[in-house]
Amino acid sequence: MTAHLASQAVTHELRQWILEQSQAGHAPQAVLEAMRAAGWSDAVAREALASALQVQMPQDERPAVPARVPLPEPELTGAPLYLDAGDRKVHVLQAMVSPRIVVFGNLLSDEECDQMIALARPRLARSLTVATQTGGEEVNADRTSNGMFFQRGETELVARIEARLARLLNWPMENGEGLQILHYLPGAQYKPHYDYFEPSEPGTPSILRRGGQRVATIVMYLSEPERGGGTTFPDVQLEIAPKRGNAVFFSYDRPHPATRTLHGGAPVLAGEKWIATKWLRQQRFD
Repeated sequence: MTAHLASQAVTHELRQWILEQSQAGHAPQAVLEAMRAAGWSDAVAREALASALQVQMPQDERPAVPARVPLPEPELTGAPLYLDAGDRKVHVLQAMVSPRIVVFGNLLSDEECDQMIALARPRLARSLTVATQTGGEEVNADRTSNGMFFQRGETELVARIEARLARLLNWPMENGEGLQILHYLPGAQYKPHYDYFEPSEPGTPSILRRGGQRVATIVMYLSEPERGGGTTFPDVQLEIAPKRGNAVFFSYDRPHPATRTLHGGAPVLAGEKWIATKWLRQQRFD
């Protein structure tokens, strides 16, 4: 039950552990203190306790819920089947309101997928995660892929896809981080996590100086594993199949588990998976 400080999240496993402690006769305060001692931040520990036990924390002890912020949002008024992304007609395959999740089809062509993989392959290295303790990056045992980043607008292909995403999601191109390409071999995965930066971590203020909080993510599938490798949303029991050329978009209006955007990359069971991920920030990202 020891916490990894760089990837603290209210997971199903954490809630299950809390329930087991409660059923064993431990009082909520004792469970809370045990979580703190194991390295969980106070905010995450209290949120997990409240959601697992459905208990009402005293008003002065509840973790503060940040205010909502404006979000990227595709134009889905009138339930369209297709969206004009400028140079491409994108299919709307699925849409969920809460959490906000939209599955797109035909976002990338086969040629674009192949080109991105070819450009990325020579630059792959072990994937890192943001270290919210320091504001830097670090290897995380929960993430077992290889990856690389393109600078925003680095090539004509990258710039074309970024312009397509900006139009599709109604969000300025300059408010996006560079595209990250990830490669998963059999057994590789990314355990459930949140993409926003935890406000209580000491390194978060320095991270936020470059564009503010993350407010949305779009994961684009560049290849198809034979089995496994879906994008999972445990809080709503949803799994998106990694169909080549498709993508899943989700947004989070505050850096808090209440957004229900806990998600992960399920283990690849056979074959290999390539994806391109784009994180969108509140402001210009430099």
